[in-house]
Amino acid sequence: MTLQYQLKEGKYHLYDLSTPASKITGEYRLRLSTDNVAIAFDFSTGLLHEHGNPVRIYSWATTARRRLRAAGALDSANDIVVVSGPLPVDEINKCLRIAGYCRRLFKRLATLPHGKFLPPKPV
Repeated sequence: MTLQYQLKEGKYHLYDLSTPASKITGEYRLRLSTDNVAIAFDFSTGLLHEHGNPVRIYSWATTARRRLRAAGALDSANDIVVVSGPLPVDEINKCLRIAGYCRRLFKRLATLPHGKFLPPKPV
């Protein structure tokens, strides 16, 4: 499954590019529409676990940490990081495509532009 986020009308839309585009609209299957995106990953490896609506992702992370701690895997539980907010679409899509990219995103998080503002046009 090939997934890609696009920003439309101030919302993040997640499309499934592995399905054929609609013959009527030309758009791919819409899997999610949300105001902000959250990404859950391992800090040590940058491995992406889950992405999507922040409420669902924070819930997933809490449950995963609880289960890992109950199993005695404290280091693995503490390694799960969740980042959310209006992130740039191209950065989110890189997290989906490139293994370990989430870690690079996290290190640059403070310098990333607001995800819903368009960059200024050159004069």
